[in-house]
Amino acid sequence: MAKSKLVTANRNLAKKVTSAFHKIEDTVVGSYTKIEDEFVDRYLTKDNETVEEAKKRLKQEHPSSKL
Repeated sequence: MAKSKLVTANRNLAKKVTSAFHKIEDTVVGSYTKIEDEFVDRYLTKDNETVEEAKKRLKQEHPSSKL
């Protein structure tokens, strides 16, 4: 009986930790994407192109880039 309670408690804890990690990860990635888009918009766009167009152009010019 004690083992099953420990196993259940451990699984519940693992679910909570994993859920918290995913929330933090989503927040960090979302914030990074906003910063990246703002940087591309300010410094890397040319002649009224959109951020997405600039990212595509940069990816073609620099295939190893992560944009």
